[in-house]
Amino acid sequence: MIASNFSLHKSIDSKIVLYVVAQFIIISSLFSSIAPDYVNKVNGQVVHQKDVSFIGVDMKGLYTSTIHNNRSSIPFPDNYYNDSFKLITNAGMNHIRYVLYWQAYENDPISFTGELQTVASLADKWGLHVIYDNHQFHTSSWLDPIRGSGFPPSLFSDNASYPYGSGGSPADPSAFNWWTKWWNHTITDNKGVDGWNLQIGFLKKVINTVENHNSTLGYEILNEPQIHSVDEWKKIGKYNTFMVNELRKITNKTLVFDTTIPVELHNLKINMTLENMAKLLPTSKDNVVFKISLYGIPAAGSYQEQKLNLLAALTNITRVPLYIGEWNDVSREEHINGEGQVDNEINQAVSDLNQTDAYIMTKKFKDIGAWGWAFWNWNYLPDSTPDFNLITVNMNGDMETTKYFDILKHVVANS
Repeated sequence: MIASNFSLHKSIDSKIVLYVVAQFIIISSLFSSIAPDYVNKVNGQVVHQKDVSFIGVDMKGLYTSTIHNNRSSIPFPDNYYNDSFKLITNAGMNHIRYVLYWQAYENDPISFTGELQTVASLADKWGLHVIYDNHQFHTSSWLDPIRGSGFPPSLFSDNASYPYGSGGSPADPSAFNWWTKWWNHTITDNKGVDGWNLQIGFLKKVINTVENHNSTLGYEILNEPQIHSVDEWKKIGKYNTFMVNELRKITNKTLVFDTTIPVELHNLKINMTLENMAKLLPTSKDNVVFKISLYGIPAAGSYQEQKLNLLAALTNITRVPLYIGEWNDVSREEHINGEGQVDNEINQAVSDLNQTDAYIMTKKFKDIGAWGWAFWNWNYLPDSTPDFNLITVNMNGDMETTKYFDILKHVVANS
């Protein structure tokens, strides 16, 4: 899920609109050789951008999502994947964005790999298309022991620049230091091994486990990487190119790269223009899609609408399909973090999604020609934000769907 560090805007600023249009024209000239009737070949199928080909949910598992050694007291359901995939398929959906963590692999590689094999086999059975998402949130549990996940502790330990528990969100100095070094390609583990190559090694293990399954749609390189300065756009593009080139040695399936966070449209430190965002694209764009997250209704004049329109403009110009890899509706409040900086945190008590707003959001995705979307979130563990729970599991391991699953099911049936 996207870490929130942005300002909401209640009205359209005409100067900003003109600025975005100008950026659109500038970057269009960079891609003038691309035919307007471009289609992208995705997983062996020719997919027009105007079609929403893949609709489904984000899903978490057990060993693939365990980032701490301690386990929840809630039991993992015996038939979690078979029962879940049956419900999802019967609701008219055809897609899973499967969330997994590099750190979880390091914790227990055998159980991690075995669970991936189960997911792929049962997805084959139910005719689902799976994107395997290399997820991170707040960088790592090393920096944020309560909420952080993703990068393994071996990339942080024994380094005074980012001590344990010092914060992994975009507003935290430790995260700033670590991500700056990551984009400079200078992060190593505690044995001195290059971080980018270590990540490639992890992704190749995932690919080798599930590549030969019909259900495997593709792989997400890195969920929501952080950006802290304007010079990092080009560096992130080099990283994406490196990852795509290495992974293309073993797979021709869809590769997903992400928008950066924070998504701050008026932050001059990162200068989030179309021209700069285009630098994120890998050199080879064949069978590559661009993933974003949207946690709010894109109402006219809102920050969410401006954000979505800007990112959709990027994909229209570059002809790289747009993937709404996470979506939901939440309310946010400003909080001051330990460094005295403003964070926009989710107000869990009032966050909710109703049927009307779900229709509005999915219609918008169709109108802008999204390649696919996945609703956040399907997880056997409860989330304190109500609409992040599509299912509930009791202490006996029995699973039930929530009202949010019914909302999603009605959206699919009427789309």
